[in-house]
Amino acid sequence: MFRVEHNVITNEITEIPLTAAEIKEIEKLNKKAATEVNTAKIEEQEKTQAKLVLFEKLGITAEEAQLLFS
Repeated sequence: MFRVEHNVITNEITEIPLTAAEIKEIEKLNKKAATEVNTAKIEEQEKTQAKLVLFEKLGITAEEAQLLFS
């Protein structure tokens, strides 16, 4: 892996290899981001399921509930 530096004055583009520590940090951040995305998806699914349960208790469909709030 490498990073790209662009000198806008000379228009020189340089590819600089990443160190092992930089690669490890990138991998750590990628794992953290993936975990956060998965957590957000699960929370959204739980929220949607809770709404559907509530709509069922009220005896209305999701479409009918949407009409009430629009």
